[in-house]
Amino acid sequence: MRHAIITAFLGKLRDRFCEYQEPRTLIEKLELMARIPGVSGAEIVYPGEVDTVPVMKEALGRLGLHIAAINVNIKGDPVFVNGALSSPDPAVRAKAVEFIKGGKDLAAAMGADKVTCAPLNDGYDYCFQTDYRVAWQRMVDAVREAAAHRPEVPLFLEYKPSEPRVRCFLDSAAKTLVFLDAVGSDRIGMTLDIGHAIYGGESPAEVLAQVAMSGHPYYIHINDNNGKWDWDLMAGTYNLWTYIEFLYYLKEFEYEGWITSDTSPVRQDAVETFAFNVRFTNRIWDWLDSIDRDLVRRSLEKHEFMTILKHFEPSLLVPAGRK
Repeated sequence: MRHAIITAFLGKLRDRFCEYQEPRTLIEKLELMARIPGVSGAEIVYPGEVDTVPVMKEALGRLGLHIAAINVNIKGDPVFVNGALSSPDPAVRAKAVEFIKGGKDLAAAMGADKVTCAPLNDGYDYCFQTDYRVAWQRMVDAVREAAAHRPEVPLFLEYKPSEPRVRCFLDSAAKTLVFLDAVGSDRIGMTLDIGHAIYGGESPAEVLAQVAMSGHPYYIHINDNNGKWDWDLMAGTYNLWTYIEFLYYLKEFEYEGWITSDTSPVRQDAVETFAFNVRFTNRIWDWLDSIDRDLVRRSLEKHEFMTILKHFEPSLLVPAGRK
């Protein structure tokens, strides 16, 4: 299993009320990342966070890190406040597409195998605020153009129910799959953020199964929340059974990609936060190797939940010192 971190979470963080953590340059974030046991990859945010390619390559090589993905931000620039890929202004749509193309160029130069993008300003806040038919087609056309650029670097789209819009156009896994099919390119996939699925009322494991069976490639972000907001808590700390089931299905689908922490250490030490994500995820991953997965598969086919629960029970919450 390969673990990565979104570098933006290793610098200053803000919500509507407070600021958290210390500001850091990208190189300082990478140096901090290198101190976290088990982390070997970075998801770097483009364009706001990047340095020159030689500088970034030198730092990554020196620190023994790799690029998990380039995260193209089409949310932060004020020009995108009323939409990026779906904007009524063709110049704004063109700028959003150019951002994605620029992210792909950077990925190619850095040796990264993907870009990821969350088009979260593409949405609406009120009834009668947008023509859904026109906005959808604009997004399809824009993503189709972006995907065609440097096709060797696939584009992964991340959905989210809301924020910063009251409702994002790509607000669920099912709708995102419909969107990917509408674009009709084999160079696009989905970034599945487990926290977005949870607070969108989805089952992350079921979503994973749907995406994997669709044939579209996928990339994983881990975190947790209380089902009411995208709090970006540490993985498995609020929805443990949900996380165990999610990792079980990742194993079933033989996922070999990056597990990237999209977790916000607002009140906790950043190194400890991400070290927990890695350590806890690895423990569950290894535990899943110790169970009888053939028994689990047979029981799932018959909807025999109690058989699975009884199989899990002896190895869960074992007192210290007892084997």
